[in-house]
Amino acid sequence: MSLAEANAFAFSLATSMMVSIVIFRAGDGTVAVVPADEYDGEASDIVAEMDPYAE
Repeated sequence: MSLAEANAFAFSLATSMMVSIVIFRAGDGTVAVVPADEYDGEASDIVAEMDPYAE
């Protein structure tokens, strides 16, 4: 998944599920998206976070 696709997917998930979403870079260099409460990787691997409640 490209970073642009990940951003679009994360925004869609954040607004439809109303949860914070983390975009992170996996060990093989790919980009992935998960709900923030399910992410258990390294903080340094986080590329961005989408929070639907942020102003």
